[in-house]
Amino acid sequence: MRRITWMAAIVICFAVVLAGCGKKDSAAVVKDLDRVMNKLDSYRGAGTMVLHTGLEPQEYAVEVCYQAPHYYRISLTNEKKDITQIVLRNDDGVFVLTPHLNKSFRFQSDWPENQGQVYLYQSLAQSILMDNERQFTVDKEAYVFDVQANYQNGSLARQKIWLSKKDLAPQHVEVSDANSNVMVVVDFKEFEFGKKFDKDSFDMQRNMTSYNLKSLPAMTEAGNNAATAAGSDKAAAPVAKQQFGVIEPAYTPAGVKRQDIRDVKLGDEKAVLIRYSGTYNYTLIESMPETQTVTSLPGDIVDLGYTLAVVTGEDKKTLTWTYDGVEFRLSTGDLPLNEMIKVAQAVQGQTGK
Repeated sequence: MRRITWMAAIVICFAVVLAGCGKKDSAAVVKDLDRVMNKLDSYRGAGTMVLHTGLEPQEYAVEVCYQAPHYYRISLTNEKKDITQIVLRNDDGVFVLTPHLNKSFRFQSDWPENQGQVYLYQSLAQSILMDNERQFTVDKEAYVFDVQANYQNGSLARQKIWLSKKDLAPQHVEVSDANSNVMVVVDFKEFEFGKKFDKDSFDMQRNMTSYNLKSLPAMTEAGNNAATAAGSDKAAAPVAKQQFGVIEPAYTPAGVKRQDIRDVKLGDEKAVLIRYSGTYNYTLIESMPETQTVTSLPGDIVDLGYTLAVVTGEDKKTLTWTYDGVEFRLSTGDLPLNEMIKVAQAVQGQTGK
């Protein structure tokens, strides 16, 4: 009887040891993640992003393509309005494309190495690797990390990142402010390491002419279809000229009031200028420009969440972005960049008056 008891105890201990072998702690997962990053050659991810930074939640479709050493293609699509903006990095520089307006900005930058992006795998992985006070839990299918957020928007304090147990691919991201309010949610519905892209997938002209495709064909097998779309000599047809109402941001910094609104001219274009004064002084110019291309713009990318902007100037800064076909130019000599971002984000979801 005693022998049976001892044998049972040995079997139980052996089972416990085997069960323990299948579990990984934070250090082991971080070590595996570091290996994945060191071998990272290419990937494609697709999903949705929901922003809670405005009056109402705004949802966007996100597609991210990366190929070593520095090729990126990120598309953000407002599905309700069927408007897509693309940020592209290739050997010629960094481009911010608004294809439906046939408009592009190009400038020299090391983006995105100098700033994190919630939908980039490198940004998510680095935030885990660099936070020595990271929190770690495990659920049924994922490893979950709670780490510091490192984004241009200083109000974003922490983020929770779900990585697949199978291959450490991202599944879900939640970014919160200092009061633990979730401000950004990203759900990856697809993610593939080692993706093979067409030779011209990161070409500016192809992306400008193929914007009407729901997803730019990436696999080599789709190359013939993509070449047909991109090989046309016709540029993307511009959107018909429309009237727009004055869009006022839902946010103004403390001590700032709207001073006046007046019509102005930007070259031959009609525009509206809104002046704000008080603690800070700035102007917001709104226009619906004809198709044009701006190249070699000195500046850098600013992530507004719902779209991408370009900031230029030193003593006097100008933040330029498009939303719903309207081009915005926020100019100031004293408004800090983080406040400029808040004002720009407050345009989201607003309707013209």
